[in-house]
Amino acid sequence: MTLPGTLAVYAAAALTEIAGCFAVWSWMRLGASALWLIPGLASLAAFAWLLTLAPSDLAGRAYAAYGGVYIAASLLWLWTVEGRRPDTWDLTGGVICLIGAAIILFAPRTFGH
Repeated sequence: MTLPGTLAVYAAAALTEIAGCFAVWSWMRLGASALWLIPGLASLAAFAWLLTLAPSDLAGRAYAAYGGVYIAASLLWLWTVEGRRPDTWDLTGGVICLIGAAIILFAPRTFGH
């Protein structure tokens, strides 16, 4: 898979996971209708499927790399959906996490390790 394809898979996974979790959050914490759980669960199922498309032979490595993307996407959600701009510490932490994710996903590996 190409780098743009990998980024697209992880971005879509992050969007679907955050949207699914936000649906549950909205129901439990914001008083939204329990009907929010229907698209929320569908979104979480899509998230799980999308992670199977990640370019890694090992699930744990794919999930670990995704973690950095999830953190950065969560900060974007904070800003665009919740209306709270991330501060310098948020942005610094997000960049560090993305660097870590790139190292995990794209580091050269020897066969069998």
